[in-house]
Amino acid sequence: MDVLGIFPPAVIIEVKALACEIPGKMGIPLSRFSITELQREVIERGIVAKVSGMTLWRWLAEDAIKPWRYRSWIFPRDPEFSYKAGQVLDLYEGFWQGRPLGRRDYVISADEKTSIQARKRKHDTLGPKPGQVIHIEHEYQRKGAWAYLAAWDIRRAKIFGRLEEKNGIGPFDRLVSQVMSHEPYISAKRVFWIMDNCSCHRGERSVKRLQRQWPNIVPVHLPIHASWLNQIEIYFSIITRKVLTPNDFSSLLEVKERLFGFQKRYQEVAKPFEWKFTRADLDRLCARLSYNEEIEKGELVAACC
Repeated sequence: MDVLGIFPPAVIIEVKALACEIPGKMGIPLSRFSITELQREVIERGIVAKVSGMTLWRWLAEDAIKPWRYRSWIFPRDPEFSYKAGQVLDLYEGFWQGRPLGRRDYVISADEKTSIQARKRKHDTLGPKPGQVIHIEHEYQRKGAWAYLAAWDIRRAKIFGRLEEKNGIGPFDRLVSQVMSHEPYISAKRVFWIMDNCSCHRGERSVKRLQRQWPNIVPVHLPIHASWLNQIEIYFSIITRKVLTPNDFSSLLEVKERLFGFQKRYQEVAKPFEWKFTRADLDRLCARLSYNEEIEKGELVAACC
């Protein structure tokens, strides 16, 4: 810093680079930097003799760097991630194997939301009032749990759901039958079912099982750990926010009535989800992941040499 208190660009760049490091990998006993800890580190390293936390915050804000925040994620490890994800994204855009879907083609997104508990609170929930949000008792009694299986027609904005005591092949096949035994699906040319790799609908055996009963089904499996590509997860997030939290149900029957009541209510206003993640976004993601993987391999080789 010069006599006027102006920091040269090289110093600012060095501070930003430090903020983008994982402290633990540098021998610093921290999981992540706060502004105060970053301020202490840049001074101890001699990068600057003195700097305020506000100045550091302003520098980081220029590039939206927030080392005190974190997000959990799963690195894509499926060797066919790009291919499988691309098939799903093509269906969302109305294509299959390079050709447009026809009028008698339908796309279903399906999954299970397991362990939906009924928690009876030990004191009545108190409604909101001026200056006070809803108050819900912390302690509760468990009244059992449901598995909620649901299927979403992505183009018709049609939701199908059912509750089962547990998840498995039987419950999933009953969901499929619930959809496929009615028009327009029973007489459709093709009905694409997008699903994850749960044990009850995973692999070639599940494909053969489904197509034996419903020859016009085309099962489409997501890459491993890629549920974020499944549109039904959007609906699950909606019912989590609007129906299941805060969780205060006196019985499993009340959970059932609330879920199906909301399902009917939602269907009255439902529209297709505006899906924005495209093939082009997938290509950029895969390129970035490939680049980062090469960097990590290079660092590993350098560390071993």
